[in-house]
This record gives sequence, structure tokens and C-alpha cells, in this order.
Amino acid sequence: MTSRWNSIVTSAFLAALLVLSTTSQGCTTFIVTPGASEDGSMYVGHTNDGYGRCVLGHNLSEEDTKVIYVPAADHPDGSEREVRFDPNSGSDEPTHSAVTDHPDVVKIPEVNHTYGYLTGSYGIMNEHQLMCGECTDYAKVEPNFEPEKRIFYSSELSNIALERCTGAREAVELVGSLIDDYGCYGTGETLLFADPEEAWVIEMCGYDLNASGKYYDPNSSGGGLWVAKKVDDGEVFVASNTFRIRDVGPNDSDIIYSANLFSVAEDNGWWSPEDGPLDWLKTVSTGEYSHPYYSLARVWSVYHRIAPSKNFSPYVDDTWSREYPFSVEPDEKLGTEEVLSVFRDHYEGTVFDLTAGMAAGPYGNPYRNRGPFDDHTVFESGEIRPGAWPRPVSAFFCSYSYVSQGRSSLPYPLGGVCWVGFAQPYETCYIPIRAGVGSIPEEFSSGDRSAFDRNSAWWAFNFVTNWACLRYDSMIEEIQREQRRIEAEEIRGQPEIDRQAQEILEGQGTEACREFLTEISNENALSVLDDWWNLADRLVVKYSNGMINDFENDTTILGGYPNWWNNETGYQYGPRIYQVEELRQIEGVVYVNETVQTDPGKELEYIREYQCPTCGEA
Repeated sequence: MTSRWNSIVTSAFLAALLVLSTTSQGCTTFIVTPGASEDGSMYVGHTNDGYGRCVLGHNLSEEDTKVIYVPAADHPDGSEREVRFDPNSGSDEPTHSAVTDHPDVVKIPEVNHTYGYLTGSYGIMNEHQLMCGECTDYAKVEPNFEPEKRIFYSSELSNIALERCTGAREAVELVGSLIDDYGCYGTGETLLFADPEEAWVIEMCGYDLNASGKYYDPNSSGGGLWVAKKVDDGEVFVASNTFRIRDVGPNDSDIIYSANLFSVAEDNGWWSPEDGPLDWLKTVSTGEYSHPYYSLARVWSVYHRIAPSKNFSPYVDDTWSREYPFSVEPDEKLGTEEVLSVFRDHYEGTVFDLTAGMAAGPYGNPYRNRGPFDDHTVFESGEIRPGAWPRPVSAFFCSYSYVSQGRSSLPYPLGGVCWVGFAQPYETCYIPIRAGVGSIPEEFSSGDRSAFDRNSAWWAFNFVTNWACLRYDSMIEEIQREQRRIEAEEIRGQPEIDRQAQEILEGQGTEACREFLTEISNENALSVLDDWWNLADRLVVKYSNGMINDFENDTTILGGYPNWWNNETGYQYGPRIYQVEELRQIEGVVYVNETVQTDPGKELEYIREYQCPTCGEA
């Protein structure tokens, strides 16, 4: 056993020690660099879209509903840090073969000081404005956890980076070195790291540590491959469940990678020097999730919205397409309001529009129950599945999303802001939490899917979206009004908070500034939660029993269905005349939304002549 490992077998499953850990099997994540934003802010966004798997010692009912704050800490020399096994490091499908629990607690050397940070299923943002995002990707090899061979999944890598680093390049170099030293297991992963001035993307996967030991030297390297690439300033990067780094060359100063990458790729027959530059995506990945466009349509949708002048096509030839570059320059620089709206997308007005058609129902509901062939199983080349729904950025199963904002113009600890939104991004309201706080509201860190709880932030927002599905087109207008009102007030209020915080920092010091930021952030967050519960109560009263009620003005409207829905669902074949049986035998009767008067006994003839456009056709 080498000195860098300390593996302790215990009777308790390590899964029970998890803080918050789950595979996010549908995440969308992005970076907006300072040169692409209106005020020079750096932004990192992430949607946490996976439910994870229910395993022994791991409570599925509490999955994904929480964001927590981990305080800064000092550690004596010789301390060790537990590396928590992630039971959801494989696919969230029950057919996936990855281990779901493990009795080994593995430890690595601890550092003397760790920074305070926000985390959830993955690390979010630390007090020094280091920001993180994540998405899961398919890889050709998705190995299981093995003590002393492969102990890291991206969830713990992201947390350790936020505990120990202040800069983006420092973070990717640390993550890369941990993979080199200790190996990684589970699915392929993309992690984003950005500080207020620089942004990097690191992608990783495992590979086969075969019996011959050809790829594994226990004294030098674990099992893992990784590549990191810098995002050019002035551009926006987007990832959504497929690797985004392509050509890897040894002379590119903006790309770094594991020393074993080329040798492992060549030994496995994935790449040879005769092929030209090593294409990271094609070399180690199986491509998109589930079905064509599951991943690439989301990349296209974001690029299409922020850079319409590029005329990106929504269609590609295959999963290896180079249609969408690693990053793009937006047509206009993005403000905080625009950045918060990146995740609010169901492909409205595009070829994949989820608010249109029969599946959206009469009221344009963009959310779909998962279809039988939308599972996260590897999509093989040439495979034709019976069907699929488009996979939107704002997914019904999203648990939380956030947009972290780093500002180089402001000093520690007041520069960073994390805009946190629970449940579905389209209907959520993003709440600013300062990165330099000493705590966050308990309501952010509590919540159980198995019990409705008005003290849970997740339940407040998840309830509103679920209720809106009763009559989406009407309720979304009211939700968006409240959303815009609150977020506009939040954005307008940030400069004054900055001014007060800086004044306290300069006059009273760091701890007084931290106390101020904590108090004002938490009070504001609880006020927004109250506003959202009040919105929920109003929606319940107004939209009940198929009616639209305005009790202040003593009016009630029977909203009914739109004409096209009445026609498509056969309303015109209902018992509107006595000859119902004969009426239903006529093919092609349409709903005309008018009442007419004809001779008694002639009703069926009138319908056949005037309300059946195809009846006269031969």
C-alpha cells in the first residue's frame, strides 16, 4: 500500500456519509466570460437535473433538494480528508452496472486551511469567487470504484477544488493531479471552473485497468484520462451531456491534459498518430445521451438565442458534429437579466418547440412525462428507437439551478454572488446569495421529496410549477410577472449592497462585512420565499376546478379549451344532436365554434353538408 492512500474498512456504508451527492444525468452548464458580459462579470451556470438512485444508506427522498454552506476550516498537520463514495456516479438507470454502495472509507492528506463554499450535488462557489459547473457525459469506459485504484468521482473533485483553490487554472490542475494520483470512476464528466478573470473546462473519464496492469502503476498513477481547455475571453461556452473539447495538440498553451492520454488512446485502438490530431470527444466518448439531439439541441438552442447572427442550424449529421464550436461570441454583451434567462428555454418558437402541438395539451404545457425511450441508455450508432421527446434546457425534473457571478472589481469577501433557483428554471426566481456569507437560510438546506414542507425552498418553487401545469399558458404569465418584479428589484439593489459592504469592510474589517452580507442575504432570501408561497396561494385560489376566479372583483370565468383542441379531441362528435350514433359514423366533421338553426330533423344533413369539408369528396 502506497503512502498516498489510507483505506479503512468499516461496517457502515460510506454512502451514509454523503453530504449531497447524486448523478445529474441531464445537466446543462455554461460560462459567460467577462468580455461577453455588460459589466465585465464572469458567470457560471448549472442546472442539476438528476434524481439519482435509491440505494442502501442513501435516501432518495432527499435527493437534489438542497444547497448547503460548508464553512472555512483550519486543519492540523497530518490531517486527512475522507473521499466520499458517490453511489450515483453511474447512470441513473436501474440497468447500469456501476456499484451503488461500498464499505471502504478512503482518505487523502488534508491541507491546513479550507475555504468556505456553497455546494449541492456538486461544488458551486467558494468565498474567493471560484465558481464551478457540471454535466455528465457518456464515455466508452465507465469503471467502478476500486480502493487504491479509482476513488474519485467529479462530485468530490469539485468540492475539493473549491476547498483548496482560488483560481480556475489552479482548480483544473488540482483536479487533473488528483485523477492522475488516485484515479476516477463512474460516468464521463465535464467540470467548469472560473474565477473573475479566467475560465477553464476540464473533462474526464476512466479507462480499463486490465489484469495485466498495462495501464496501472500503483506507485505512480491511478486510472483516469482528462483534458482541460481555456475559454477565450469575450465568448460563451455551453455543455449539455456530451464532451465539448475536440482536438488536443501538444503545442496549444490553452489546453492541458493527462500525461497518459495519447498512450492509453493508442493502446486501446481509439486513436493513432496517423489519424491526425486526437479528437477527445471521438476518442473516449459514445456521443449523445439517449437519442439524437438530446445533448446537441440544447447547445444549439443557447447559441441560437445569444448569437442568432451565426445562423447555426438546429440539425446536424451525427453525434460527432462540429456544427457548434467550443465557444461563441454573443451578438450583444449579456447583462445579469439575460444571463439568468439562459436556462429558461423549452425551445419556444423553434423546430423543437415543446409548447406547441397535441403533446403540450390545450394550454401549451412544455413539460412531458418521460417517454419509454427517453432513458439514459447508450445510443448506438445506427440505432432507431420508437420515439423520443425533445430534451429542453428547463427540465421538469430539475432540482435546482444557479448562476454564479464573479466580479474582479470588488474585493474579498463581497465580490461573488450566487443566484440560486430551486426546481424548474423557467418558473423559478433566482435569489442572490453572497459568496462571502457565513451561513445560508435553513430553508435552502432542508427538503424531502416524500413530505410537502412549507419550510423548504425547493417545495415552494416545485409546487408552483406543478400547479401551473393545470393551465400553463395562463399561469405562466402571472409567474413571470412576479419573477420579473423580484429579479429586477434584486439586480437594482446589488450596487447599494456593494457600497454598504465595502464601507463596512474598510471601516470595520472582514468579519463585520461577512456578518452584514450574511444578514442581508438571508433576510432577502426568506422574503422571496414568502413572496413565492403567497404567489402559490393566489394561483391555487384563482385556478381551481377548471375555472379562473377573481374573487376581488366577484368574477369567475369558465376558461374552456381553445378551438383547435376542441376539434382535435372530438368535441364536435359529442351529443349535440339526438342522432349521436349516426354523427359518429361521419368522418371529417370539424368544430366550427358557432350555433346555427336548421329545420327540426335536418340536423344530421346540415352537419354533413356544411361542417364536414371532406364529405363531398369522391
